[in-house]
Order: sequence, then C-alpha cells, then structure tokens
Amino acid sequence: MIVFPAIDLKNGKCVRLMQGQKDAETIYFDNPVDVALKWQSKGAQYLHLVDLDGAFDGQPKNLELVKDIVAALDIPVELGGGIRTLEIAKDYIDSGVARIIIGTQAVKDFEFIVKLLDLYDEKVCVSIDAKNGLVCTEGWVESSNLEALELASNLEKLGLSTLVYTDISKDGMMTGPNFEMLKVLNDNLKIDIIASGGISKSADLIRLQEMGLYGAITGKALYEGAIDLEKLLKEELKSC
Repeated sequence: MIVFPAIDLKNGKCVRLMQGQKDAETIYFDNPVDVALKWQSKGAQYLHLVDLDGAFDGQPKNLELVKDIVAALDIPVELGGGIRTLEIAKDYIDSGVARIIIGTQAVKDFEFIVKLLDLYDEKVCVSIDAKNGLVCTEGWVESSNLEALELASNLEKLGLSTLVYTDISKDGMMTGPNFEMLKVLNDNLKIDIIASGGISKSADLIRLQEMGLYGAITGKALYEGAIDLEKLLKEELKSC
C-alpha cells in the first residue's frame, strides 16, 4: 500500500483544515517545498497535494508553487483542488503533475470526466468527498443527494482507474478513517481506492493495508507527530 503524505496549500503555505472548514486552519510550514522534500527524504513514494484556494474559489491559485514542488522532487505528485476546466487540467499535467484529482466537477459534469479520461487516462483520479454517505462539493461546503457508492460505480463504468474517498466528518479529527465505507467501496469496485480522512496512527494504516487498499493519505497525523513516516514505511507496514 502506498502512503501519501498530504500537503494542503493555502495562501502559499502548508496548512491543515478541520473537517474542511475554511476558517479552521492550522499553518504548519511557510515553505511547502521544504515539506515536500522532507517527506521524500523519509521514504515517501508519492505525494498528495491539495490546492485549498482552488477548491474554494474554483481557480488555481498555487500553480507556480506546484511547479516548484514537482521540480524539486524525484517522486511523483498527485494534485487536487479547483480543477474544473480542461485548460486547468492541462496546465497541471504540463507542469509535471503525475495524477490530477477531480472533485466537484465529477458530480456536476460527467462529460468533463469523460473528456479527461480520453485525454489523460490513468493520470485522472476522482475524489469522492462524503458526509453521512452523501457526496459533498465546492470545497466540502455543498451537499448533494448522491450516494458515494453510486457515484463511484458510475465512474468505474466510464473507465476511471483510481478513486480517493474522504469522509469529511473524520478529516483532521484524528479519530480513524471510515473503515466500513472503505470496505464497501473496495469490495464492490475493481478500481484502486485511496483512503483519506481521520488517519490518526500507524495501526490505521496497517488495517487499511490488510483490507487490500491501494493507498492512504495522511496529513495531520504526520504533522502532529502521531505517525513516524520513516519508521512506518521501513518497519511497520513492511512487516505486515
């Protein structure tokens, strides 16, 4: 299983939000490039970036910073947040981002996903952000009546190969991910599932690996020191 250290970008800094609330942020580092290099040095195989400004405003606000991060690293980077047009998607792919993550537009415009998959295939990932089993959009501030599994199944039929599932009620709360929903998705879909939200300790990641998940994103637990990434990758995950 791939462990994706998360770097959330807001106003050019590395931050974390609690349950996706725009004003509930903690600034961890002023220089996200240094943070990216730190996680790479600890053994990360892949990095997860989120443009929070883009997620809330619908426009990329940290493109140059993303380019700097990609250029500084030897490992691949995936990125989500505000990718709502083909032009924005192309800008990120051209900048060297290995995989783009689509959230809001996957709910609002299936034709957009079809076009992206046609253009970029496995470089396209969809993030299903849900609360109480229902999909949320617009930086998690708007709810829909669409169930997460239904949306995921429809996306699989379109040819999607990778899916991120985030339980908003768990995100940033350090209470553990929604194992039940992740199991439902993993049991019912053939695509790669990446868990996100609530991962608080190494045991959470070990359990996700035992469930057969492709990957897991962790942010706050790394920044708060609850998970030692280097130890996790060299000893704990390797041994199970």
